[in-house]
Amino acid sequence: MTFETVSPADIPGSPLAKAFEQPLMLGVFLNLQDIRLSTVPTTNTWTFDYNAEVVRKADDLGFELAFSRTQWLPKGGYDGESSLDAFVALGAMAAITRNILLISTIHVLYGPIHPLHLAKYGATLDHISKGRWGINIVTGHRAIEHEMFGWDRIEHDTRYELASELFDVVQRLWSENENYSFEGKSSWKVRNGYITPKPLFGRPVLVNATGSEAGIAFAAQYSDIVFITSPGGAHIDSALETLPPHIANIKDAAARAGRKVRTVINPVIVSRDTERETLEYANAISNNKINGAFGGYDSDAHAWRGRKDASHKQGLGLGGNIEIVGTPEQVVDQLLALKKTGIDGVQLGFYDFLPEIGYFGERILPLLKQAGLRL
Repeated sequence: MTFETVSPADIPGSPLAKAFEQPLMLGVFLNLQDIRLSTVPTTNTWTFDYNAEVVRKADDLGFELAFSRTQWLPKGGYDGESSLDAFVALGAMAAITRNILLISTIHVLYGPIHPLHLAKYGATLDHISKGRWGINIVTGHRAIEHEMFGWDRIEHDTRYELASELFDVVQRLWSENENYSFEGKSSWKVRNGYITPKPLFGRPVLVNATGSEAGIAFAAQYSDIVFITSPGGAHIDSALETLPPHIANIKDAAARAGRKVRTVINPVIVSRDTERETLEYANAISNNKINGAFGGYDSDAHAWRGRKDASHKQGLGLGGNIEIVGTPEQVVDQLLALKKTGIDGVQLGFYDFLPEIGYFGERILPLLKQAGLRL
């Protein structure tokens, strides 16, 4: 039985409620690891200081969200040598930011993490951030990651059943004012569990990234934000064609559960002042791509299947789930088109993060306001 709590979005004055006031939420999707996509030089590094500066810049520009992936891969599994943990890194950024929501990706079944730990850590970060921290709930799609923690990969839909059980208990711990005990299908148990302090706005922000029906059903019951991919792959034309029914399916599932969710997606922005400069830059990145080890492991994820469908246009391999390539005016036109599909927010990626988020703030953000996408 799903345990229901009040979403922080429904509490006036909460950071999430304020974020949802924007016609199009803006976020930044950090790497927190070496990503060697191309030989074209960048300033990017995996270091905390670099990524913290990106998030501080996004905060100054009025962005609502910051995310990052977390992966558990063996030696040689990453493009480069280093990868920070998003749970710790995004939580640490609470002390150096003011308004931006910080969403920590956590593989909630690896180990597994105990619900008492998750509830206590979450409530602590909630208070440090004044309600700006949340969890991107990941159940794990690579066999090799499950195996690193001593598991065989759990079947796809079963992972969401176990995650539902976990978050029923975590939400009880965030809200119960008496001791709480639980025993279910999961390997952990709770006996007279209790955590304090309670979160400031009912509970932290909950997000999950999904493209499957089981993941959508989970999102409908638990998530405030659903981080989606394009069913049509990375090309903007295919994304715009295939997103509307996909988004409608997600929002209809939430409505049947008596809830409302927002959808966000991850475009990479490649923009220069002129079309010629933009295409030269995009083609330079694409023509000098590096075939790294990143992503070369068996996965049962549903979300990326559009990239294997020959009936869809595919992009240049610039990173991100959708490629938005063009002058500032063309970027705004494409973001307007995404909004019309039902997208509520974008988690932006950049080939070269610090200089390009600065360019976005200077040249593109004012146009978004003129277009009515930003307050």
